[in-house]
Amino acid sequence: MPWLADAYPWIKALHVISVIAWMAGLLYLPRLFVYHAGTEPHSETSETFKVMERRLLRAITTPAMIASLVFGLLLLATPGIFEQGWLHAKILLLVGMFAMHGFMARWRKDFEADRNRHPARFYRFMNEVPTVLMVLIVLLAVAKPF
Repeated sequence: MPWLADAYPWIKALHVISVIAWMAGLLYLPRLFVYHAGTEPHSETSETFKVMERRLLRAITTPAMIASLVFGLLLLATPGIFEQGWLHAKILLLVGMFAMHGFMARWRKDFEADRNRHPARFYRFMNEVPTVLMVLIVLLAVAKPF
């Protein structure tokens, strides 16, 4: 795919942009869950949070995740990339990020059905997981330590 060499800077830029949007959703959604967990089911406030959570996940977070994956896969087509050890660690951390996305999608559905089983403190803690993963991924991608 010779066109990839010419398109590489554009693909990389689109990958970074989509990752930023994905991370915005993964960082904001648990904060919404923290506040939502403190509301009464079926209340007006709870129903407002349901709309906000659904729109954030469906309109921003999931499309940005898909775009990040597509652009990331295109970047993986770079010759010799798999020989770099940092990439293997990054991919492992990305599995964790995809898992967090899946957990948040499930928690959103639980809130939607008024079946939340976790206190606000749980979501405060879970809000830190994507942050830690993001820091480690960025350090690997930029510093390429091994």
